[in-house]
Amino acid sequence: MDAATADRYLARIGAARAPHRSPEALRDLQVAHLHTVPFENLSIHLGEPVDLDEDALVDKIVTRRRGGFCYELNGLFAALLRSLGYRVTLMQARVPGNNGPAIPFDHLTLRVDLDEPWLVDVGFGKFTQHPLRIDERGEQVDPDGAYTVAEVEYGDFEVRREGACEFIVDPRPRKIAEFVPTCWWHQTSPKSHFTKGDVCSMPVDGGRVTLRKGQLIRTAGDERTVETFDGDAELLAAYRSIFGIELPRLPGKTPNA
Repeated sequence: MDAATADRYLARIGAARAPHRSPEALRDLQVAHLHTVPFENLSIHLGEPVDLDEDALVDKIVTRRRGGFCYELNGLFAALLRSLGYRVTLMQARVPGNNGPAIPFDHLTLRVDLDEPWLVDVGFGKFTQHPLRIDERGEQVDPDGAYTVAEVEYGDFEVRREGACEFIVDPRPRKIAEFVPTCWWHQTSPKSHFTKGDVCSMPVDGGRVTLRKGQLIRTAGDERTVETFDGDAELLAAYRSIFGIELPRLPGKTPNA
């Protein structure tokens, strides 16, 4: 990623270039990204291909101001961080389901090495808002809860929130091309949770806002409200006003339907 593209990306997330690389600067970039670029799978339900090529991701996330899911968001964020001088490693992770951890490469997450190794993630939906120390075994308190990192078998490590496993990370370095097959599976398989319904979500001050299957869900602590809409125009306006996303039509609707 060249400097001009990096500056456009920083403007997209409302962040400035920090004078030095530091845990605080890294945290600020992650928070800025999470609060401006939504986690969403709308392309799958709009019939748009998900392309992990960097130019395609820049066009989608920076130019067209869309969001994406882990392969897109963490993949492009890694390119931004590298352009800013950070040392970044792509890692694959498995997300637990009812029958144990899912398939390999189910999730893409990032390791950023400063004086310490940090887990950085802007593509998991509701998750930590601040980077986590990978080598810290005590509780790490975040705006979204208390997290721990624990070593597990085969040299992997597990990230837990309030004691429950979020995902299991294989720390070996990976290339973005290695995630392409599973990205395609998530776009096409009826067993993928991404094909079962559309979602668009991001944190806001004091909570989270989510558009899922035509309903707007706001959460703040233990409070949860659900709003419905009168017609497609109101729902399209909600995508625009809440998430800054301009859609040609609603997810799941065919053109001119």
